[in-house]
Amino acid sequence: AGNNESYQHARRQWNLVDDQNLVYKFMNEFDMAMNLLEEKHGWLNIAMGFAAERYHEEDKTISFERAGLVFCFNFHPSKSHTDYKVGLNEAGEYRIVLDSDWPEFGGHNRRERGITCHTNKEGHMGKKCHIKTYLPCR
Repeated sequence: AGNNESYQHARRQWNLVDDQNLVYKFMNEFDMAMNLLEEKHGWLNIAMGFAAERYHEEDKTISFERAGLVFCFNFHPSKSHTDYKVGLNEAGEYRIVLDSDWPEFGGHNRRERGITCHTNKEGHMGKKCHIKTYLPCR
């Protein structure tokens, strides 16, 4: 780093989150919700295992399982993924517990919160089964 990783010249402006005209408030809300979810499930103390290995440049997605949760990220600026397959080893019913697309996080609320997703018996990416989910772009 150009400043030898010194905090002396870092401009941390914590007040930006309080300005209701800026989007920093949404990032702060998401950060708080994510920390509460981590307290509940403790995924930071669990070894990570990839659910699917679809993390290439074209899709701009990452998916993995950790502590009984499935994390799916779409980093593409304009391409949403419909029926995106995520390979899993644990069959069952899954629901969304945190979504950056929810309005309280500045998202567009493109999915219903109560919708659940059931696994399909067909394996995918070396896993025993899979789910299909919608991954909207941000």
